[in-house]
Amino acid sequence: MKMLNQEEEADAEVTWEDQQNINAFSRLNMKLQNLEEAYEEKKKEKEYLDDLSSELELADEDELIKIQPFQSVFEIDKLTMYASHQFRYRIGDAFVSLPLSTCQERIEEEQSNLSDELGQVSSRIGDITEKMNQLKVILYKKFGNSINLER
Repeated sequence: MKMLNQEEEADAEVTWEDQQNINAFSRLNMKLQNLEEAYEEKKKEKEYLDDLSSELELADEDELIKIQPFQSVFEIDKLTMYASHQFRYRIGDAFVSLPLSTCQERIEEEQSNLSDELGQVSSRIGDITEKMNQLKVILYKKFGNSINLER
């Protein structure tokens, strides 16, 4: 970060409205950061579920399969197939034995839900970015280089 020269500084008075715009920009910036973090978490979770779904599709019902545990937003943590063709499906702190087809249906449902949530979060990120850009125009017009609104 560099200091501004005297010529670069704008001697604009900060009005109540200007301060409200600066505060609104700051709040939007925090929301944007939180949404971007949530988006990355959901995206990672979807990748985990995609990998898990792929592994289940390749599952040979005659052999024992162990899929490594992973952290999950939905607490779907570990599946193990036993000779009885039942999977232990973890939901929260409990394990439920389910057949392969039921596990696949549940995972597909979670994938669908995550895709919807990713779309919603992405839309909210776009809306917030648009509002921030509008505030940037207003604030840079008044304060020029004497205000820094970049991340």
